[in-house]
Amino acid sequence: MVLSDSELDTAREVFLIFDKQGDECVSSEDIGIILRAMNKNPLETEVAKIQTELDPSGEARITFSKFAPILERSTIDCPGSVEEFTDGLRVFDKEANGFMSAVELRHVLTSLGEKLTSKQVDQLLVGVETDSNGAINYEEFVRNVMQG
Repeated sequence: MVLSDSELDTAREVFLIFDKQGDECVSSEDIGIILRAMNKNPLETEVAKIQTELDPSGEARITFSKFAPILERSTIDCPGSVEEFTDGLRVFDKEANGFMSAVELRHVLTSLGEKLTSKQVDQLLVGVETDSNGAINYEEFVRNVMQG
């Protein structure tokens, strides 16, 4: 995917927000945060691979010109579909009614796949409605999370 001049300008602005030394460079440690600030959705393994590619020694600061080609990779833009995530959670729907316990959802999110921290799960669960048994409509949950 080739970025337009406008998209590159916006990306540069976001990139420079993370320039803590005023040298128009960022630490390679901030690559994942920067990508997510640009509405990308890389897995932690992808972030690690990108960091190694851009900064094999782990000590350098990265310029925007080195970083920009990363934005054109299609893989960091594909978080999966609502259906894919819903299908993944359906395995835990013991009663096949569209609900799973909030406790089980927390366990899944913190221990399987791309593991989240408890704090991240807390943020995702803010405002999520549960039924009288403490269960969550997981399809609605996935839709809400993916819409931001």
